[in-house]
Amino acid sequence: MKKLFIRMAAPAAILILLTFLIWLTDADRQLARLVFDQDKQWPGIGRFPWNIIYTYAALPAFLMAGGALFILVAGFFRSSFAVCRRQSLFFILLLALGPGLLVNVILKNNLGRARPCELVDFGGQYEFTQIWQHGAAGSNSSFPSGHASIAFYMLAPWFIYRYRNRKLALVFLAGGAAYGSLVGATRILQGGHFLSDVLWAGGLVYLCGEILAWLLHLDTAAQPGNSRPDRPGPRLT
Repeated sequence: MKKLFIRMAAPAAILILLTFLIWLTDADRQLARLVFDQDKQWPGIGRFPWNIIYTYAALPAFLMAGGALFILVAGFFRSSFAVCRRQSLFFILLLALGPGLLVNVILKNNLGRARPCELVDFGGQYEFTQIWQHGAAGSNSSFPSGHASIAFYMLAPWFIYRYRNRKLALVFLAGGAAYGSLVGATRILQGGHFLSDVLWAGGLVYLCGEILAWLLHLDTAAQPGNSRPDRPGPRLT
């Protein structure tokens, strides 16, 4: 538990610090005003490549999770896949509990934060609220960004490889962060989300990954000297 707390403390502190800076500089609204053009349009709507990125943002995550599901099931029938069952379960649970349950069901459906395009400032009907304030926009609200969260999910292999292959793990971490940022920028250009929505989408997915990696003993199983990557921890039989 102490190790989990230490690993979560740094990213949580960064999230809080960046959120404070966004609040201090009013970066959410300032960036939205900068993006909203003189013709009172959001430049990311219906324009290439933003429309393509928006439409297919979730595809890589579904392919990754689908592959993990295949390996998980195959592990019950083929011994060559059995050693990867725990890692496969991690991929599936992270997608389901992070972008799925936490972001899109619990937070987006209950906090009611209005999207930039829904604000009075930009021709909408709602007032701006900070991420810690309850808004009046109802379900499927702005905070956090659902599209960005499922894009940030692509950093999931970081938790698998960080003690096995550090360079490869860093590639996945940087790649997942870059892809999540790209999708997040797309949603900002479309007036669908604020900067803080994207920031917390990535942060929440990362923190969920830390918790799941701890629960499934992924790091312990990858320590040097442990010849079996599926031990210790609960057996998936």
